[in-house]
Amino acid sequence: MKKNKGKANSTAEKEFVFEFRAGKHNCVLKVPLQFPVQENIRDLHGRLMLLHKIPCYIENELKTSLSNFMERQTTVDYDREAELALQRLTTGDVDVNQLTNAWARSYVETTLEHARPEEPSWDEDFADVYHELIHSPASDTLLNLEHNYFVSISELISERDMEIKKLQERQAAEMDKVMHQLGNTLSDHDVNAVASQHFDAQQVLENKWASELKQVTDIQKHEYQQWVISLHQDLQKSNNSSQINEEIKVQSSQLSELADSGARIFEEQPQLEESFTIHLGAQLKTMHNLRLVRADVLDLCKHRRHGSGGEKLRRLQTALSLYSSSLCGLVLLVDNRVNSYSGIKREFATVAKECTDFHFPCLEAQLDEVQQVELYARAQRSSKQKEQSGEFYISRHSNLSEVHVVFHLCVDDNVRSGNITARDPAIMGLRNILKVCCTHDVTTVTVPLLLVHDMSEEMTIPWCLKRAELVFKCVKGFMMEMASWDGGISRTVQFLVPKSISEEMFYQLSNMLPQIFRVSSTLTLTSKH
Repeated sequence: MKKNKGKANSTAEKEFVFEFRAGKHNCVLKVPLQFPVQENIRDLHGRLMLLHKIPCYIENELKTSLSNFMERQTTVDYDREAELALQRLTTGDVDVNQLTNAWARSYVETTLEHARPEEPSWDEDFADVYHELIHSPASDTLLNLEHNYFVSISELISERDMEIKKLQERQAAEMDKVMHQLGNTLSDHDVNAVASQHFDAQQVLENKWASELKQVTDIQKHEYQQWVISLHQDLQKSNNSSQINEEIKVQSSQLSELADSGARIFEEQPQLEESFTIHLGAQLKTMHNLRLVRADVLDLCKHRRHGSGGEKLRRLQTALSLYSSSLCGLVLLVDNRVNSYSGIKREFATVAKECTDFHFPCLEAQLDEVQQVELYARAQRSSKQKEQSGEFYISRHSNLSEVHVVFHLCVDDNVRSGNITARDPAIMGLRNILKVCCTHDVTTVTVPLLLVHDMSEEMTIPWCLKRAELVFKCVKGFMMEMASWDGGISRTVQFLVPKSISEEMFYQLSNMLPQIFRVSSTLTLTSKH
């Protein structure tokens, strides 16, 4: 018979004995327990109380006794296993060198000071390289190259739209001809068959162009990233960096001439804007900038194919702050379905596809990830929680005109009514968004003042003034909370109103803002052209 070596993972049954008095009776509870005990002591204690109908006044005494017994027996088991391990070591059953190597490896793997530094990923390397180059003489070349890629995608999208338009016109003419023959030589079944053929043809054409656009954007992203890395390596290796800088300037001018060749003059529509400076805080006041802007929400995202000098400056500013602690955010009002199939979500997705994102995954990939997180969050959420605190999801972008981060705030049709309060999910969503801005270096955030992106008939002047007053007061309160969130960092909050707002309404809102925020500095009225 072989000698028992005493394995560390062996189990043993031990009897727990607990004596107590219940009235005039002396009772004894005996329970066999398997050691080492795998279950939680609270669960075991609760089960013993329930199964053996132990009086409630014995509960604490039983729990203490059970805890002491388990601790004592566990210590005995550990001591026994330690003695057996020492015996195996002295008898030569265990290789000392192998044991010490295992100990050393475990120590190194679990001790931070001996841990290997994490190797930076490709995205981190590219981010560092890009940040260095965009703050160098190569910045103009980078922007011109990005613009050329944008023009290429725009031309491809124009071809797609033209081909789809021609197909739709041809199908409309064909359907008109079929409808004229309905009841004579053709039946409803024939009309449905033609409509089905038209739908299939449109799907095939759209899928073909979607595949081609994805292929082009993937190629552009790969080429751009490789070019950025190669340029950085050349600058690092070269002893004559001034010569390379001159070559970069020449290349930049050539790219600029290529981009501007044949360009038509583009004039932006006038944009009303008023700027204010405020100081908020109880004791230590913090300066913040406020703006009231009349513009379309997607104007902050769109690039101009043939823009003015201001367009290039905006692109440069967005690129310079891409990997910084001064990010720009935008609140986009969407429904609670995470997709890009309809409404403002579809329009935004179209804008996001007009220019290749060289730094982050495409919008579809980010939304897919959000959907997975949403499923997990809903599974974890308590079924008793009826009131929502304001839900939103985030997408990251490097290919938008003036925005790095988009907060997709989920709202419903209730925002179009005139009876929402400060506890409405949309308002609480704004608070949560501002809190994320404070914790993630978003120093400029654009908020839809009326909590809508377009106007409708029920949105009268009193409706607009009441809604603006609510949002102004709530945002002021949230901004005063910012000091406890970020320690008092200066930020810029832009209040956006739809383009369809009249100038008279705009100026009424601009007069309301300083009254609510108690603006102490001069306001600046600018009209961008």
